[in-house]
Amino acid sequence: MPLPEIVSREQWQTAREELRRREEAARREREALGAERRRLPVVEVDPGHLFEGGDGKATLLDLFEGRSQLVVHHFMFAPGQATGCPCCAAFLDQVGHLAHLRARDTSFAAVSRAPFTRILPFKARMGWTVPWYSSSPGDFNDDFEATVWDDGKPVERPGLSCFLREHDRVFHTYSVFDAALDGLGTTAALLDLTALGRRPAGSEELRLHDEYDF
Repeated sequence: MPLPEIVSREQWQTAREELRRREEAARREREALGAERRRLPVVEVDPGHLFEGGDGKATLLDLFEGRSQLVVHHFMFAPGQATGCPCCAAFLDQVGHLAHLRARDTSFAAVSRAPFTRILPFKARMGWTVPWYSSSPGDFNDDFEATVWDDGKPVERPGLSCFLREHDRVFHTYSVFDAALDGLGTTAALLDLTALGRRPAGSEELRLHDEYDF
């Protein structure tokens, strides 16, 4: 693989400044899109979608763990597979400590169609502690387009879906799939997908993950 063009420091500074201006414009556009995303209307959904997790049966409402927001990672792991999708695994590997999300009133969970008896050993093998649930045999994946049907066969899609809770009512606020996941996975990026955004705002609000008051 050949090296990029070799130039003087002054030429590099000129090129870098031009790129910086474009990066700043892209950042402002991302912030504007984030504001529009937070203004999207919401759809009320059935809070009783059923799952199976480490504590047995759970509803969609249970996945919030009492918080106002929920981000679901649609992890591709079909019932007939022995292990989960490597790309989804790489995505989950990069998700940081969940304390930072939880301090911002947001829960995170992975959901797959594989039975929990398949999920559990794979989760242990990967060393993950993130909550992970099986949606089988329910219709959660179908309802939120994480599984689509092609010529009568189910096709899994990697994605993220965001939900908002008001007491016992649950609302679907946003979903993103496939290549649109590129660049996501950090606490800030996940919060930017949600209806409430990065609250409380500002890096000064961040703490060491063992110093939050919960």
